Amino acid sequence: MPETRRLTGCSDWPELGFVEREATPESAMKLGVQLQLAELSLSNTVSVLASLGVERCRSTVHNWIQKADLQPTERQNPNYVAVDETVIRVNNQLYWLFAVVDPDTSRLLHVRLFPTRTSALTEMFLTELREKHLVDDAIFLVDGAPWLQAAYHRHSLRFQHVTNGNRNTVERVFKELKRRTEAFANQFRHTDPNAAETWLQAFAVCFNQLI
Repeated sequence: MPETRRLTGCSDWPELGFVEREATPESAMKLGVQLQLAELSLSNTVSVLASLGVERCRSTVHNWIQKADLQPTERQNPNYVAVDETVIRVNNQLYWLFAVVDPDTSRLLHVRLFPTRTSALTEMFLTELREKHLVDDAIFLVDGAPWLQAAYHRHSLRFQHVTNGNRNTVERVFKELKRRTEAFANQFRHTDPNAAETWLQAFAVCFNQLI
């Protein structure tokens, strides 16, 4: 598919700081991470690597992504930001996926997974966002969620209630994020929430490479 070819053409991505401890060639590890995050299931990723003479199991590819600990690029300075949340399933338990998008670039800025949705966790999420990115002067685009508006007030952040325009762009990004978590639901079986969150953050980096 075009997205996978475009991503695998980035030979320098991703940075893998743990390769000196691995027996697998770095190029094969990068390819495996790229393919799995771009679109392929773990099983199909393993099959591609096997066709290239690199025999590895699914858990090994999964562990490469975990060890890489990929994070969206920090210190972004967006004019607008949109925060939203959705529910995903991890080991048959429901978790809240919080994500932030720059609607001007469609890039994911920050992703976190929480076992519930509370005011305290929302506050923590916004604090992390402000530590990672230069958003204090940005305008937050909201869809009417009162708990988010209250959090913006407490953080003295400017916001606008928007139901179309830039919000439409943001909703497409969240739709794609939800599609990937549903398309490979087995990705989050037999794993703990921290591992699922690490995969989601890595996917955010991959998504930003493709847009």
